[in-house]
Amino acid sequence: MQDVAQRANVSIATVSFTVNNTKPVSAATRAKVEAAMRELGYQRNVVGRALASKRTRIIALLFPALQHTFSGTVVQFFTSAAATARELGYNLVLWPISNEAGQTTELTSSGLVDGVVLMEVELDDPRVQELLESGTPFSLIGRTRDPAEMTYVDINFEDTLVEAVRHLTSLGHRRITLLDDAIGSRSLAAFGPVGRSRASYEAEMARQGLEPSSFTCDATPAAGKAAAAELLGDFPDTTAVIIQNELAATGFVSGLRSAGRRIPDDISVLSVGSSVEMAAMADPELTVMSSPGTELGRMGVEALIDQLEGRASKLRQELVMCRMEGGKSTAPPSPVPGHGNHGDA
Repeated sequence: MQDVAQRANVSIATVSFTVNNTKPVSAATRAKVEAAMRELGYQRNVVGRALASKRTRIIALLFPALQHTFSGTVVQFFTSAAATARELGYNLVLWPISNEAGQTTELTSSGLVDGVVLMEVELDDPRVQELLESGTPFSLIGRTRDPAEMTYVDINFEDTLVEAVRHLTSLGHRRITLLDDAIGSRSLAAFGPVGRSRASYEAEMARQGLEPSSFTCDATPAAGKAAAAELLGDFPDTTAVIIQNELAATGFVSGLRSAGRRIPDDISVLSVGSSVEMAAMADPELTVMSSPGTELGRMGVEALIDQLEGRASKLRQELVMCRMEGGKSTAPPSPVPGHGNHGDA
């Protein structure tokens, strides 16, 4: 570092600030330091730094990839989290392990990471208990059944589903069916988003004096197409569907169209927790309540690093709504089945 400082004609402290992103450095000074580093072949020794400081400045984003398929919306969480960590002087690694506590123990006991951001949180999540017992700093993107003493950021699934139901009832729909992700009934038992969303949907339907109906399918286009046939067979009077299953949505729309149903003329479809990009892949483009993935990825990393840097004076607990985006898949119900309004909402 001394050689770099001499070559760039700056102090050793300025080299340290530049290398570690610990304090602001002007663009011109950064360019001089980085040029000197290239000329001298200097690279920081991360291992040496970790030994000296007892910290690696590496944080892990735990995602149970064995149980939950990556989607475009999930990638928004990853990229936002990684960018935020970098801005704050940390490196983020994606740790795609299962939701078993034992694999979390292997990571936290290794000394490889300073802290953990946990995604795809179950209502009763064994990984959370392991993190609490190990003393490892962590934040949740999601919530357990009782998160009162934990740092978390999450989608406000409860109010999002209320808004979804009210959007459709405001158009005149009374027979509204929810299609969600089978992950909630498979490997990730009591998966928070599925459980909270279905409970909120059922409660809002009851508040409006309507009968709820819901079913589930795997997170694939093929499963979505099969779900369309299931809907028409089991819930034939449905006029609107809330689909909270991003990867099945395009297949579901295709299945309805193959069965001769026009969207939104015969059946309205509202996608919840997806993205505008994914909604645009359907024909017609889906009306969507988009997931705040970019925002939550940033907030989850900030919440963890605030703990690591001693800036967390109180627990950070924040909920963010999904946002209603334009689309062409919701409209008032047809007065006569098969004779649509030919309008968008």
